[in-house]
Amino acid sequence: MQLKSIQDADLKGKRVVARFDFNVPLTKTEPRTITDTSRIDLAIPTIRLILEKGASKLVMISHLGRPDGQVNPKYSLEPVAEYLAKKLGSDVILSESAVDNGLKNLLQLPETKIVLLENVRFLPGEEKNDQELAEKLSQYGDVYVNDAFGAAHRKHSSTYAINTFFKNRSYAGLLMKKEIESLGTLLEKPSKPFIAIIGGAKVSDKIKTIEKMLVLVDTLLIGGAMAYPFLKAKGSSVGKSLCSDEDVNLAKHLLQADRGQKIKLPVDHIMADSPEGLPETCHSVNIPEDKMGLDIGPETIKSFSLHLKTAKTIFWNGPMGLFESKSFSNGTMSMAHTIAGTNAFSVVGGGDSVAAVQQSGEAEKFSHVSSGGGASLEYIEKGELPGVQALKYGV
Repeated sequence: MQLKSIQDADLKGKRVVARFDFNVPLTKTEPRTITDTSRIDLAIPTIRLILEKGASKLVMISHLGRPDGQVNPKYSLEPVAEYLAKKLGSDVILSESAVDNGLKNLLQLPETKIVLLENVRFLPGEEKNDQELAEKLSQYGDVYVNDAFGAAHRKHSSTYAINTFFKNRSYAGLLMKKEIESLGTLLEKPSKPFIAIIGGAKVSDKIKTIEKMLVLVDTLLIGGAMAYPFLKAKGSSVGKSLCSDEDVNLAKHLLQADRGQKIKLPVDHIMADSPEGLPETCHSVNIPEDKMGLDIGPETIKSFSLHLKTAKTIFWNGPMGLFESKSFSNGTMSMAHTIAGTNAFSVVGGGDSVAAVQQSGEAEKFSHVSSGGGASLEYIEKGELPGVQALKYGV
């Protein structure tokens, strides 16, 4: 069943309740300011379209951080409301609470157009998928829009239970639609060769994604700290590199499952005594006992790049090394530049790899940069998410 998009919705004169993902990073010190506005910027086209379609009111719902069901001023959405007002050139009223008693009166005032509800996770019912909270939130609108792909893997009141109260009146926002279409292309009809590149830290966090990729792809490039358990499982020495026994066992299982020899691993490394140490090139697959691998080496970069240049479809999740440090960023940045230079349909998902692509300045050249880290991986693993299912079929 297709997602109903707001592009097809009649919003004229209607009150719209919309769930967004404004979970942006803030500075640690007061006044708390936003350090990366990407998630809000990605929502702006949906907000503008709702207003252009003649909605009488727009009530926006979001969470920020993990306040664990308690009011915590450091997770207030106030900086988000200020940024939205500036971007939209319009007043954005921030409510005192997501179920504020004065909200209904406020919404009856003709001059009230755009309201941002205070952090919905200040309420204990949100993460419990509480039906009563969902009903209260639903009373602010005639139509529900979900554009929070980054929270669609959660069964929460504002992403899941709320759909109960909008039968045939719930729609996907523009970002949600683009996410599902782009990730759906990887799962349903990827042009071949399809190459995935997986990095990051723990095999245990991504085992389901790797299992799924082994079925879907022609080649699976594994780099970053993700590679060390695989190398150790194959008998190579990894020195002091990040590598747990649990991950080595999982890597053994995946290597045995890899009947088509799709998995390709690093053949050399950039290593140091510690993450703060001086980088050295290790020209062998084996890392000395007193060193740790912190990036892929020049031969691996060359080999991975040659593979990627043959691809028609590319999925990238996880950096190739400690890219936050300039000394160990070359592998990750090289992959970003290589992928950006291909004509492949390219999707990057996961917080660190998205940050790396932004840092490389190549984000515009990727077909799709996913806004949801955990959500994009879960969608690839399962082919569905609770929040998306609820939008399609109701609850």
